Amino acid sequence: MTRVVDLRSDTITRPTPEMREIMASAVVGDDVFGEDPTVNRLQEKVAKLLGKEKALFVPSGTMANQTAINAHTQPGDEVICEYHSHIFNYEGGAPAMLSGVQLHPVLGKRGIITVEQIQEAVRPADHHYPVTRLIALENTHNRGGGSIFPLDEMKRIYAFAREHGYRVHLDGARLWNASIATGIPLEEYARYADSVAVCLSKGLGAPVGSLVAGDAEFIDKVHRYRKVYGGGMRQAGILAAAGIYAIDNHFERLAEDHRRAKAIAEGIAHLPGVELNPKEVETNIILFTVRSPHYTADAWVERMREKGILMLTMGPDRVRMVTHLHITDEDVDRVIDTFKREWK
Repeated sequence: MTRVVDLRSDTITRPTPEMREIMASAVVGDDVFGEDPTVNRLQEKVAKLLGKEKALFVPSGTMANQTAINAHTQPGDEVICEYHSHIFNYEGGAPAMLSGVQLHPVLGKRGIITVEQIQEAVRPADHHYPVTRLIALENTHNRGGGSIFPLDEMKRIYAFAREHGYRVHLDGARLWNASIATGIPLEEYARYADSVAVCLSKGLGAPVGSLVAGDAEFIDKVHRYRKVYGGGMRQAGILAAAGIYAIDNHFERLAEDHRRAKAIAEGIAHLPGVELNPKEVETNIILFTVRSPHYTADAWVERMREKGILMLTMGPDRVRMVTHLHITDEDVDRVIDTFKREWK
């Protein structure tokens, strides 16, 4: 049987045999009582990496973002975010449903917004308007094609927020990728946000889990909302052990995913009707626009599926590919060769 090359997402990774062994032998306790030593070790490890007082293990990235929003805001507040951000597009309207807040999306460039755009979006002090309370950033940016949020702009935004009493939340689901690509430590990125969410089940290859980090008072609030949302898990050390293994063994190797994504981009960018700038492939996500008269995005994805290569549409003319733990150099060559052979 021909091997399937699955480029739909880095969320499709499966635990390696070594990770499964670590999970099977994990020391566990009741995490709802705070008694799971492996969960506690993971939380301490991530808090230290991010330079925050505390971190809390939660089941998913959506729960990480939404408990953070809940802890930062009051019903009726407004959250400024980027138009293509994950919290606006892919979290089911949760800010309105769970926190009673509305999002104020601002259109950025490849997911990156500036302090000037945020200043324009802030509501006046008038009872007709919601209260601007929180600024949410995303790094790397999914729909921005894995774009890295510039640290200097994060500094400017954070300084503005501090001056005016706003809070900053960083959806850093793929912050690991930004750190490896730039050499900037996680702690340095996290310094310019009041709270940070990071994901273990994307490029790091763990099966489940994200963490929220911030100061102790904030994490205490997040902990309550985790309970309210039904996110309290009992012997969760089995999952936390996978996260610890992933950080220790799969963090540095993200550079390989970046290298392979760049190779694919450079290998197909010259094809007529493929609109793609390889210089914009900064991490592990390749996002290109279909300009061929012979294909729509859906038609091309289906054509590649027939050839055993899976990718994802991101709209009527956009296609996404994501490299990850299970993609090899041979897979990269096959993808490029198949593009060259099948593209019209």
